[in-house]
Amino acid sequence: MVSVIGKTVNGRTFYYLAESGRVGGAPRVVAQRYLGSAEDIAAALAGERGPAPTPTHTRHLAFGDVAAVWRVLSDLAVVDLVDGLVGSGRGRVSVGTYLALAVARQAVAPESEPGDVDLGEWWSTTAAQRFVRPRIDPGALDRRAFWRAMGRLGPERRRLLEAGVLDRLRGELAGGTDRAEPAGPVLVLDVPHFTTYAGPTDAGGDDPAGEPWLAGLAAAVTLDGAVPLTAELYRHGDPATTAFTVLSDRLTARYAGLGGQGRVTVVVDAGQSAEVDFAARAGRHFVASLPLTDHPELAARPATGRRAVDRERFPGVTALDTRARVAGVDRRVILVHSNALRAAQTQALARDLSSATRRLADLAGSLERRTLHRSREQVAAEVARITRFRWVERVLSTSLTSSDEGLRLRWKVDEAALGRLRHEVFGKQVLVTDHEDWPVADVLTAYRARYRLESTLRQFVAPVTAAPSPRWRWSDERVAVHSLVCLLATTAAHVMRRRAQHAGVDLSVRDLFARLAGIEETVVTYPSTGGRPRVRRVLVDLDPLQRQLCAVFGLDEWAPGRAPGPVT
Repeated sequence: MVSVIGKTVNGRTFYYLAESGRVGGAPRVVAQRYLGSAEDIAAALAGERGPAPTPTHTRHLAFGDVAAVWRVLSDLAVVDLVDGLVGSGRGRVSVGTYLALAVARQAVAPESEPGDVDLGEWWSTTAAQRFVRPRIDPGALDRRAFWRAMGRLGPERRRLLEAGVLDRLRGELAGGTDRAEPAGPVLVLDVPHFTTYAGPTDAGGDDPAGEPWLAGLAAAVTLDGAVPLTAELYRHGDPATTAFTVLSDRLTARYAGLGGQGRVTVVVDAGQSAEVDFAARAGRHFVASLPLTDHPELAARPATGRRAVDRERFPGVTALDTRARVAGVDRRVILVHSNALRAAQTQALARDLSSATRRLADLAGSLERRTLHRSREQVAAEVARITRFRWVERVLSTSLTSSDEGLRLRWKVDEAALGRLRHEVFGKQVLVTDHEDWPVADVLTAYRARYRLESTLRQFVAPVTAAPSPRWRWSDERVAVHSLVCLLATTAAHVMRRRAQHAGVDLSVRDLFARLAGIEETVVTYPSTGGRPRVRRVLVDLDPLQRQLCAVFGLDEWAPGRAPGPVT
């Protein structure tokens, strides 16, 4: 319902166009637009308004990225699920709202220390406080209140929350179909370097409680979009509990316990043949990479035997789909060649080769000047350290000779070896799978899922997550909350990327968030005409891709109006 209301300020009446609706069953004004005084309205109707006033100041608020993340969190019902588990409570901000705010901040402003979050300060820099209902006052967001709220979300409730989010994800991923497994093929993979939790130390640095520990993350994700469905954080240390064979077994059971259906596919890296054998014996599907050196006959196959994988999904990628003996068993193997990987490896070798030859030149100069007093064995060991880089030792030959004038060091690049490396190795990978019916594109997608997930986690999670103060420690509960926030942020990001990709916008998570971050809201403040100063909220100019992203995430619903309104 829309109506015109008047407000009297210092004896003068100003008018607003107000939109009313029901909030929690009670009528409330949900939006209003400033119209001005009666004279302003009359002048506008008569076309007599004078020159546009000059703004006094402007400020920019984050809109596109925050709104898109909040849209996904709303669709996944994160706030409602949490508050349904713990109750609304007596705080000014509910537990579910605190968690959703932390997830949104982790996704769009991951540079902040997660243990020292000032949600209120961040929230005041976003436009979301304008359209999120019920309204969240930045002043009500307190760091200590946040951790008290998270204390109510214990292990059992976190497990129920995971199940609830998974149910919502099934609807998202099913796309309106009635297939048996709405999530589609599910992959189990390992991100061994999730983060290192570094605790406080005393003045001498010997506080055992402050010793850092490396955390890994085993996750079950979808083939389509690598969307996390469930995950388990683990602490490196005991191989009996952190070996991937054990982790994949536990995670498969965990996924099944949450109602997951169908056989999972285990994804492993080169050199993990034990995991492949374990998956085969356990009746699980697998996709793995094999050391290229174990199959030189494949590496030497001519490029004419390879075919394009998918020019849209994998531009510049070709593959040879064939068979080979793997650990004594006839398996389906795929030789993949990527132009992008070849270029990256070529650049890496050029960089490492340049560094090695520069260091060798310095060493040779020191030997000629006789300023380096070392034995032949010590110099040979130093040469080995300099040339230890991957591939460098294959293309760089060195010689160390003795004479009356001392040791002499010479080196040269073996062009023939360099050519063989570029032809037989660069850009190539060998994959093995028991999926006989999967297209090559799906096998490659499964193998790359880990790197896609790991890349997103690197964007959201620092390699070392430090305690923000000497008195603050990473307890098990706080580690669990931190991992939950990061995982939900990753889930939201991958759902966003999947939605964009299905709408024809194929961007990485990093590029997607960069584009959305460019959709800012500008707040322009004009001088007062007798009452409060007037403001106008507008979006910055958008390029065609940003307009398309607005449509994908329904941001037009939350976009600001273009008429002046009161300062809030």
